[in-house]
Amino acid sequence: MTANPKSPSPVDHNPTQARFETEVDGHLAVLEYVLEDGSMVITHTGVPEAIGGRGIAADLTRAALAHARAAGLKVVPACAYAATFMQRHSEYTDLLG
Repeated sequence: MTANPKSPSPVDHNPTQARFETEVDGHLAVLEYVLEDGSMVITHTGVPEAIGGRGIAADLTRAALAHARAAGLKVVPACAYAATFMQRHSEYTDLLG
């Protein structure tokens, strides 16, 4: 579990559904991925509009990247949000696969 002090809910890893998730104000936000050839391919980051603008997508992405680093996985940001996040945060460039 990874928690951001600004976020009202922790991010959980749900490996059976290949996603990271958090529930905020009754809305589920997710980051979905697939594992391919030693890489985590981030395929989708979804935050409902009702809870947007709170940094939830960033929290999901940070949790996924921390997991990938700990597991020794490279990351392929196939969704636009994850790609932009990784471009803006150079501390994750070593994970790019």
